[in-house]
Amino acid sequence: MNEQKKASIWHRLYHGETAFDFVGRTKVWFAMSALVIAIGVVSLIGQGLNYGIDFKGGTLWEVPAAAHQSDSKIVSDARSAMAALGLGEAKIQVARAGSTKTLRVQFKHQSPEAQTKVTQKLADLEHVTTNKVNKNDVGPSWGKAVTKKARTALIAFFIAVTIYISFRFEWKMALAAIVAVIHDILVTVGVYSVSRFEVTPATVVAFLTILGYSLYDTVVVYDKIEENTRGLSASGRLTYGDTVNLSMNQVLMRSINTSLVAIMPILSVLVIGSYALGAHALQDFGLALLVGLLTGAYSSIFIASPLLAMLKEREPRYATIRQRIVSKGGAGAPLTPAAAAVLAGGGSLPADGGPPLRPGMGRTTDDDGGRAGQAQPSRPAAGQNRGKASAPRPGANRPTPRPRKKKRR
Repeated sequence: MNEQKKASIWHRLYHGETAFDFVGRTKVWFAMSALVIAIGVVSLIGQGLNYGIDFKGGTLWEVPAAAHQSDSKIVSDARSAMAALGLGEAKIQVARAGSTKTLRVQFKHQSPEAQTKVTQKLADLEHVTTNKVNKNDVGPSWGKAVTKKARTALIAFFIAVTIYISFRFEWKMALAAIVAVIHDILVTVGVYSVSRFEVTPATVVAFLTILGYSLYDTVVVYDKIEENTRGLSASGRLTYGDTVNLSMNQVLMRSINTSLVAIMPILSVLVIGSYALGAHALQDFGLALLVGLLTGAYSSIFIASPLLAMLKEREPRYATIRQRIVSKGGAGAPLTPAAAAVLAGGGSLPADGGPPLRPGMGRTTDDDGGRAGQAQPSRPAAGQNRGKASAPRPGANRPTPRPRKKKRR
Protein backbone atom coordinates (compact mmCIF):
# COMPACT_ATOMS: atom_id res chain seq x y z
CA MET A 1 0.00 0.00 0.00
CA ASN A 2 2.77 2.45 0.87
CA GLU A 3 4.50 1.84 -2.44
CA GLN A 4 1.25 2.48 -4.32
CA LYS A 5 0.69 5.75 -2.46
CA LYS A 6 4.22 6.92 -3.24
CA ALA A 7 3.90 6.03 -6.93
CA SER A 8 3.45 9.07 -9.14
CA ILE A 9 0.48 9.55 -11.43
CA TRP A 10 2.68 8.93 -14.48
CA HIS A 11 3.94 5.64 -13.02
CA ARG A 12 0.35 4.49 -12.42
CA LEU A 13 -0.73 5.57 -15.90
CA TYR A 14 2.04 3.65 -17.62
CA HIS A 15 1.56 0.53 -15.48
CA GLY A 16 -2.23 0.29 -15.70
CA GLU A 17 -2.83 1.16 -12.05
CA THR A 18 -5.29 4.05 -12.48
CA ALA A 19 -8.95 3.71 -11.54
CA PHE A 20 -10.46 7.15 -12.20
CA ASP A 21 -14.22 7.29 -11.88
CA PHE A 22 -15.15 9.24 -15.02
CA VAL A 23 -18.77 8.12 -15.09
CA GLY A 24 -19.35 8.76 -11.39
CA ARG A 25 -18.47 12.45 -11.85
CA THR A 26 -20.60 13.00 -14.94
CA LYS A 27 -22.51 15.90 -13.36
CA VAL A 28 -19.24 17.68 -12.57
CA TRP A 29 -17.97 17.41 -16.16
CA PHE A 30 -21.30 18.50 -17.62
CA ALA A 31 -21.54 21.45 -15.22
CA MET A 32 -18.06 22.66 -16.18
CA SER A 33 -18.85 22.46 -19.88
CA ALA A 34 -22.23 24.15 -19.41
CA LEU A 35 -20.56 27.04 -17.58
CA VAL A 36 -17.97 27.56 -20.33
CA ILE A 37 -20.61 27.34 -23.07
CA ALA A 38 -22.91 29.76 -21.22
CA ILE A 39 -20.11 32.35 -20.96
CA GLY A 40 -19.45 31.98 -24.68
CA VAL A 41 -23.12 32.33 -25.61
CA VAL A 42 -23.44 35.51 -23.53
CA SER A 43 -20.35 36.91 -25.24
CA LEU A 44 -21.71 36.01 -28.67
CA ILE A 45 -24.99 37.76 -27.94
CA GLY A 46 -23.25 40.79 -26.48
CA GLN A 47 -20.31 41.40 -28.81
CA GLY A 48 -20.30 38.64 -31.44
CA LEU A 49 -17.16 37.47 -33.22
CA ASN A 50 -14.22 39.57 -34.33
CA TYR A 51 -14.35 38.91 -38.07
CA GLY A 52 -11.35 39.67 -40.22
CA ILE A 53 -11.28 41.82 -43.30
CA ASP A 54 -12.09 38.84 -45.54
CA PHE A 55 -15.50 38.48 -43.86
CA LYS A 56 -16.55 42.08 -43.29
CA GLY A 57 -14.67 43.77 -46.13
CA GLY A 58 -12.35 46.77 -45.99
CA THR A 59 -9.04 48.13 -47.26
CA LEU A 60 -5.57 46.70 -46.66
CA TRP A 61 -2.38 48.80 -46.96
CA GLU A 62 1.06 47.24 -47.01
CA VAL A 63 4.33 49.20 -46.93
CA PRO A 64 7.97 48.14 -46.35
CA ALA A 65 9.09 48.97 -42.81
CA ALA A 66 12.51 49.82 -41.41
CA ALA A 67 14.31 46.61 -40.51
CA HIS A 68 16.37 48.23 -37.71
CA GLN A 69 13.29 49.32 -35.72
CA SER A 70 11.51 47.04 -33.30
CA ASP A 71 8.03 45.78 -34.11
CA SER A 72 6.50 47.59 -31.17
CA LYS A 73 8.08 50.89 -32.29
CA ILE A 74 6.75 50.45 -35.85
CA VAL A 75 3.25 49.65 -34.63
CA SER A 76 3.25 52.54 -32.14
CA ASP A 77 4.28 55.09 -34.75
CA ALA A 78 1.73 53.77 -37.24
CA ARG A 79 -0.99 53.85 -34.57
CA SER A 80 -0.32 57.52 -33.87
CA ALA A 81 -0.29 58.37 -37.59
CA MET A 82 -3.61 56.56 -38.21
CA ALA A 83 -5.22 58.17 -35.17
CA ALA A 84 -4.44 61.59 -36.65
CA LEU A 85 -6.50 60.56 -39.71
CA GLY A 86 -9.40 59.20 -37.66
CA LEU A 87 -8.37 55.55 -38.10
CA GLY A 88 -7.41 54.90 -34.49
CA GLU A 89 -9.26 51.54 -34.49
CA ALA A 90 -7.38 50.20 -37.50
CA LYS A 91 -5.72 46.80 -37.21
CA ILE A 92 -1.95 47.25 -37.45
CA GLN A 93 0.54 44.39 -37.75
CA VAL A 94 4.16 43.81 -38.70
CA ALA A 95 4.79 40.81 -40.95
CA ARG A 96 8.30 39.46 -41.39
CA ALA A 97 9.91 37.34 -44.07
CA GLY A 98 13.53 36.81 -43.10
CA SER A 99 15.08 40.23 -42.50
CA THR A 100 12.33 42.08 -44.42
CA LYS A 101 9.53 43.73 -42.46
CA THR A 102 6.17 44.84 -43.83
CA LEU A 103 3.72 47.16 -42.08
CA ARG A 104 0.09 46.11 -42.61
CA VAL A 105 -2.87 48.40 -41.87
CA GLN A 106 -6.49 47.20 -42.16
CA PHE A 107 -9.61 49.30 -41.85
CA LYS A 108 -13.14 49.41 -43.18
CA HIS A 109 -13.89 50.94 -46.57
CA GLN A 110 -13.08 54.63 -46.91
CA SER A 111 -13.70 57.19 -49.59
CA PRO A 112 -11.07 57.51 -52.38
CA GLU A 113 -9.85 60.78 -50.86
CA ALA A 114 -9.41 59.18 -47.42
CA GLN A 115 -7.57 56.21 -48.94
CA THR A 116 -5.17 58.56 -50.71
CA LYS A 117 -4.42 60.34 -47.44
CA VAL A 118 -3.68 57.04 -45.69
CA THR A 119 -1.37 55.98 -48.51
CA GLN A 120 0.55 59.27 -48.35
CA LYS A 121 0.76 59.11 -44.55
CA LEU A 122 2.21 55.58 -44.58
CA ALA A 123 4.73 56.54 -47.29
CA ASP A 124 5.90 59.52 -45.24
CA LEU A 125 6.04 57.41 -42.09
CA GLU A 126 8.35 54.81 -43.63
CA HIS A 127 10.25 57.30 -45.84
CA VAL A 128 9.29 55.69 -49.16
CA THR A 129 7.40 56.82 -52.22
CA THR A 130 3.68 56.17 -52.61
CA ASN A 131 4.46 53.60 -55.30
CA LYS A 132 5.88 51.36 -52.57
CA VAL A 133 2.53 51.31 -50.74
CA ASN A 134 0.24 48.49 -51.87
CA LYS A 135 -3.52 49.05 -51.42
CA ASN A 136 -6.11 46.28 -51.77
CA ASP A 137 -9.86 46.61 -51.43
CA VAL A 138 -11.49 43.41 -50.11
CA GLY A 139 -15.22 42.85 -50.37
CA PRO A 140 -17.23 40.78 -47.90
CA SER A 141 -18.60 38.48 -50.61
CA TRP A 142 -15.56 36.16 -50.52
CA GLY A 143 -15.85 35.71 -46.76
CA LYS A 144 -19.56 34.97 -47.07
CA ALA A 145 -18.83 32.33 -49.71
CA VAL A 146 -16.27 30.69 -47.39
CA THR A 147 -18.79 30.70 -44.54
CA LYS A 148 -21.46 29.12 -46.69
CA LYS A 149 -19.13 26.36 -47.89
CA ALA A 150 -17.95 25.71 -44.33
CA ARG A 151 -21.55 25.38 -43.17
CA THR A 152 -22.27 22.90 -45.96
CA ALA A 153 -19.13 20.90 -45.12
CA LEU A 154 -20.12 20.82 -41.45
CA ILE A 155 -23.58 19.42 -42.21
CA ALA A 156 -22.08 16.77 -44.51
CA PHE A 157 -19.59 15.90 -41.77
CA PHE A 158 -22.36 15.35 -39.23
CA ILE A 159 -24.30 13.11 -41.62
CA ALA A 160 -21.25 11.02 -42.53
CA VAL A 161 -20.20 10.61 -38.89
CA THR A 162 -23.67 9.56 -37.81
CA ILE A 163 -23.95 6.95 -40.55
CA TYR A 164 -20.47 5.51 -39.99
CA ILE A 165 -20.64 5.21 -36.19
CA SER A 166 -24.19 3.86 -36.31
CA PHE A 167 -23.13 1.03 -38.64
CA ARG A 168 -19.73 0.46 -37.02
CA PHE A 169 -20.98 0.59 -33.43
CA GLU A 170 -24.56 1.73 -32.69
CA TRP A 171 -26.73 4.82 -32.89
CA LYS A 172 -26.31 5.73 -29.23
CA MET A 173 -22.56 5.98 -29.72
CA ALA A 174 -23.17 8.13 -32.78
CA LEU A 175 -25.45 10.42 -30.77
CA ALA A 176 -22.89 10.83 -27.98
CA ALA A 177 -20.12 11.52 -30.52
CA ILE A 178 -22.18 14.20 -32.29
CA VAL A 179 -22.98 15.86 -28.96
CA ALA A 180 -19.25 15.91 -28.17
CA VAL A 181 -18.48 17.53 -31.55
CA ILE A 182 -21.19 20.17 -31.02
CA HIS A 183 -19.66 20.77 -27.58
CA ASP A 184 -16.28 21.42 -29.24
CA ILE A 185 -17.85 23.85 -31.70
CA LEU A 186 -19.62 25.87 -29.00
CA VAL A 187 -16.57 26.01 -26.73
CA THR A 188 -14.21 27.04 -29.54
CA VAL A 189 -16.56 29.74 -30.85
CA GLY A 190 -17.08 30.98 -27.30
CA VAL A 191 -13.33 31.23 -26.69
CA TYR A 192 -12.93 33.28 -29.87
CA SER A 193 -15.76 35.58 -28.88
CA VAL A 194 -14.52 36.18 -25.32
CA SER A 195 -10.83 36.59 -26.28
CA ARG A 196 -11.63 38.69 -29.37
CA PHE A 197 -9.33 36.59 -31.53
CA GLU A 198 -9.81 37.47 -35.18
CA VAL A 199 -11.77 35.01 -37.30
CA THR A 200 -10.09 34.56 -40.67
CA PRO A 201 -10.40 31.97 -43.48
CA ALA A 202 -7.42 30.18 -41.91
CA THR A 203 -9.44 29.95 -38.71
CA VAL A 204 -12.32 28.29 -40.56
CA VAL A 205 -9.99 25.74 -42.19
CA ALA A 206 -8.38 24.91 -38.85
CA PHE A 207 -11.79 24.73 -37.23
CA LEU A 208 -12.96 22.05 -39.66
CA THR A 209 -9.68 20.18 -39.15
CA ILE A 210 -10.05 19.84 -35.39
CA LEU A 211 -13.46 18.18 -35.73
CA GLY A 212 -11.80 15.17 -37.31
CA TYR A 213 -9.28 14.94 -34.48
CA SER A 214 -11.99 15.09 -31.83
CA LEU A 215 -13.89 12.31 -33.57
CA TYR A 216 -10.74 10.18 -33.89
CA ASP A 217 -10.09 10.23 -30.15
CA THR A 218 -13.74 9.40 -29.42
CA VAL A 219 -13.77 6.42 -31.81
CA VAL A 220 -10.63 5.01 -30.14
CA VAL A 221 -12.44 5.05 -26.80
CA TYR A 222 -15.59 3.53 -28.32
CA ASP A 223 -13.60 0.69 -29.85
CA LYS A 224 -12.18 -0.20 -26.42
CA ILE A 225 -15.63 0.01 -24.84
CA GLU A 226 -17.04 -2.37 -27.43
CA GLU A 227 -14.17 -4.80 -26.84
CA ASN A 228 -14.77 -4.82 -23.08
CA THR A 229 -18.53 -5.10 -23.61
CA ARG A 230 -18.04 -8.34 -25.53
CA GLY A 231 -15.65 -9.60 -22.85
CA LEU A 232 -15.99 -8.72 -19.17
CA SER A 233 -19.32 -6.93 -19.41
CA ALA A 234 -20.94 -9.86 -21.25
CA SER A 235 -20.39 -12.07 -18.17
CA GLY A 236 -22.57 -9.78 -16.05
CA ARG A 237 -19.79 -9.01 -13.56
CA LEU A 238 -19.56 -5.32 -14.54
CA THR A 239 -22.15 -2.62 -15.13
CA TYR A 240 -21.95 -0.62 -18.34
CA GLY A 241 -20.70 2.37 -16.36
CA ASP A 242 -17.91 0.21 -14.90
CA THR A 243 -17.06 -0.96 -18.41
CA VAL A 244 -16.79 2.65 -19.63
CA ASN A 245 -14.60 3.57 -16.65
CA LEU A 246 -12.34 0.60 -17.31
CA SER A 247 -12.06 1.41 -21.01
CA MET A 248 -11.25 5.05 -20.27
CA ASN A 249 -8.48 4.08 -17.85
CA GLN A 250 -7.08 1.64 -20.40
CA VAL A 251 -6.81 4.24 -23.18
CA LEU A 252 -6.12 7.27 -20.97
CA MET A 253 -2.37 7.19 -21.46
CA ARG A 254 -2.85 6.77 -25.20
CA SER A 255 -5.16 9.79 -25.33
CA ILE A 256 -2.73 11.92 -23.33
CA ASN A 257 0.22 10.94 -25.52
CA THR A 258 -1.77 11.56 -28.70
CA SER A 259 -2.85 15.01 -27.49
CA LEU A 260 0.68 15.98 -26.45
CA VAL A 261 2.17 14.86 -29.75
CA ALA A 262 -0.47 16.85 -31.65
CA ILE A 263 -0.17 19.98 -29.49
CA MET A 264 3.64 20.28 -29.53
CA PRO A 265 3.94 21.12 -33.26
CA ILE A 266 1.03 23.54 -32.94
CA LEU A 267 2.86 25.37 -30.15
CA SER A 268 5.93 25.44 -32.39
CA VAL A 269 3.87 27.05 -35.14
CA LEU A 270 2.55 29.68 -32.74
CA VAL A 271 5.79 30.46 -30.90
CA ILE A 272 8.34 30.14 -33.71
CA GLY A 273 6.27 30.75 -36.83
CA SER A 274 4.06 33.54 -35.55
CA TYR A 275 5.97 35.41 -32.86
CA ALA A 276 9.57 34.71 -33.86
CA LEU A 277 9.18 34.84 -37.65
CA GLY A 278 6.16 37.14 -37.84
CA ALA A 279 4.00 34.83 -39.95
CA HIS A 280 0.57 36.04 -38.80
CA ALA A 281 -1.28 33.68 -41.13
CA LEU A 282 0.23 30.82 -39.13
CA GLN A 283 -0.99 32.49 -35.95
CA ASP A 284 -4.61 32.40 -37.10
CA PHE A 285 -4.32 28.76 -38.17
CA GLY A 286 -2.31 27.55 -35.16
CA LEU A 287 -4.43 29.31 -32.57
CA ALA A 288 -7.63 27.68 -33.80
CA LEU A 289 -5.92 24.29 -33.87
CA LEU A 290 -4.63 24.69 -30.32
CA VAL A 291 -8.02 25.62 -28.89
CA GLY A 292 -9.74 22.87 -30.85
CA LEU A 293 -7.26 20.14 -29.89
CA LEU A 294 -7.58 20.92 -26.19
CA THR A 295 -11.36 21.01 -26.41
CA GLY A 296 -11.52 17.81 -28.47
CA ALA A 297 -9.32 15.90 -26.03
CA TYR A 298 -11.54 17.03 -23.15
CA SER A 299 -14.83 16.15 -24.85
CA SER A 300 -13.77 12.64 -25.88
CA ILE A 301 -12.96 11.78 -22.25
CA PHE A 302 -15.40 13.82 -20.18
CA ILE A 303 -18.40 14.29 -22.49
CA ALA A 304 -18.81 11.51 -25.08
CA SER A 305 -18.06 8.49 -22.88
CA PRO A 306 -20.04 9.55 -19.75
CA LEU A 307 -22.99 10.49 -21.98
CA LEU A 308 -22.83 7.07 -23.63
CA ALA A 309 -22.88 5.40 -20.19
CA MET A 310 -26.00 7.39 -19.26
CA LEU A 311 -27.79 6.26 -22.43
CA LYS A 312 -26.80 2.60 -22.12
CA GLU A 313 -27.53 2.26 -18.39
CA ARG A 314 -31.21 2.88 -19.17
CA GLU A 315 -31.45 -0.24 -21.29
CA PRO A 316 -33.27 -3.09 -19.46
CA ARG A 317 -30.31 -5.46 -19.77
CA TYR A 318 -27.76 -3.18 -18.15
CA ALA A 319 -30.27 -1.85 -15.63
CA THR A 320 -30.86 -5.45 -14.47
CA ILE A 321 -27.13 -6.10 -14.21
CA ARG A 322 -26.65 -2.99 -12.09
CA GLN A 323 -29.49 -3.94 -9.75
CA ARG A 324 -28.11 -7.45 -9.31
CA ILE A 325 -24.58 -6.25 -8.60
CA VAL A 326 -25.76 -3.57 -6.18
CA SER A 327 -28.00 -6.04 -4.34
CA LYS A 328 -25.01 -8.34 -3.82
CA GLY A 329 -22.89 -5.48 -2.52
CA GLY A 330 -20.47 -5.80 -5.40
CA ALA A 331 -20.56 -2.19 -6.56
CA GLY A 332 -17.30 -0.51 -5.60
CA ALA A 333 -14.42 1.52 -6.97
CA PRO A 334 -13.61 1.27 -10.69
CA LEU A 335 -11.27 -1.50 -11.77
CA THR A 336 -7.73 -0.75 -12.81
CA PRO A 337 -6.54 -2.12 -16.17
CA ALA A 338 -4.21 -4.48 -14.27
CA ALA A 339 -7.13 -5.85 -12.24
CA ALA A 340 -9.19 -6.26 -15.40
CA ALA A 341 -6.41 -8.38 -16.86
CA VAL A 342 -6.77 -10.72 -13.84
CA LEU A 343 -10.51 -11.00 -14.46
CA ALA A 344 -9.99 -11.68 -18.14
CA GLY A 345 -7.58 -14.48 -17.21
CA GLY A 346 -10.24 -16.31 -15.18
CA GLY A 347 -9.84 -14.58 -11.83
CA SER A 348 -12.72 -13.53 -9.61
CA LEU A 349 -14.00 -10.51 -7.73
CA PRO A 350 -14.00 -11.05 -3.94
CA ALA A 351 -17.11 -10.23 -1.97
CA ASP A 352 -15.31 -7.72 0.24
CA GLY A 353 -14.59 -5.41 -2.69
CA GLY A 354 -10.84 -6.01 -2.65
CA PRO A 355 -8.63 -6.55 -5.69
CA PRO A 356 -9.48 -9.45 -8.01
CA LEU A 357 -8.08 -12.86 -7.18
CA ARG A 358 -6.17 -14.93 -9.67
CA PRO A 359 -7.38 -18.44 -10.45
CA GLY A 360 -6.73 -20.78 -7.53
CA MET A 361 -6.04 -17.92 -5.12
CA GLY A 362 -7.99 -17.09 -2.01
CA ARG A 363 -7.82 -14.61 0.85
CA THR A 364 -6.06 -15.00 4.15
CA THR A 365 -5.99 -13.06 7.37
CA ASP A 366 -3.21 -12.31 9.81
CA ASP A 367 -3.90 -15.65 11.56
CA ASP A 368 -2.77 -17.50 8.43
CA GLY A 369 0.70 -16.07 8.65
CA GLY A 370 0.18 -13.43 5.96
CA ARG A 371 -1.08 -9.87 5.68
CA ALA A 372 -4.80 -9.27 5.84
CA GLY A 373 -6.33 -9.27 2.37
CA GLN A 374 -3.19 -10.68 0.71
CA ALA A 375 -3.76 -13.21 -2.02
CA GLN A 376 -2.55 -16.67 -0.97
CA PRO A 377 -3.18 -20.18 -2.28
CA SER A 378 -6.64 -21.29 -1.18
CA ARG A 379 -6.83 -24.14 1.33
CA PRO A 380 -9.66 -26.65 1.61
CA ALA A 381 -11.91 -26.37 4.63
CA ALA A 382 -11.62 -28.88 7.44
CA GLY A 383 -13.12 -32.17 6.32
CA GLN A 384 -13.87 -30.88 2.89
CA ASN A 385 -11.83 -33.48 0.97
CA ARG A 386 -11.85 -36.13 3.66
CA GLY A 387 -11.72 -39.64 2.21
CA LYS A 388 -10.58 -38.44 -1.19
CA ALA A 389 -7.21 -39.18 -2.59
CA SER A 390 -5.06 -36.12 -2.89
CA ALA A 391 -2.21 -35.57 -5.24
CA PRO A 392 0.99 -37.09 -3.76
CA ARG A 393 3.82 -34.78 -3.02
CA PRO A 394 7.07 -35.36 -4.85
CA GLY A 395 8.86 -38.26 -3.15
CA ALA A 396 5.98 -39.05 -0.80
CA ASN A 397 5.45 -42.67 -2.02
CA ARG A 398 9.09 -43.66 -2.33
CA PRO A 399 10.15 -46.59 -0.04
CA THR A 400 12.67 -45.76 2.62
CA PRO A 401 16.05 -47.15 1.55
CA ARG A 402 17.61 -49.77 3.90
CA PRO A 403 21.17 -49.39 5.00
CA ARG A 404 23.55 -51.63 3.13
CA LYS A 405 25.69 -54.19 5.04
CA LYS A 406 29.37 -54.04 4.52
CA LYS A 407 30.88 -57.26 3.16
CA ARG A 408 33.67 -58.87 5.12
CA ARG A 409 36.78 -59.68 3.25
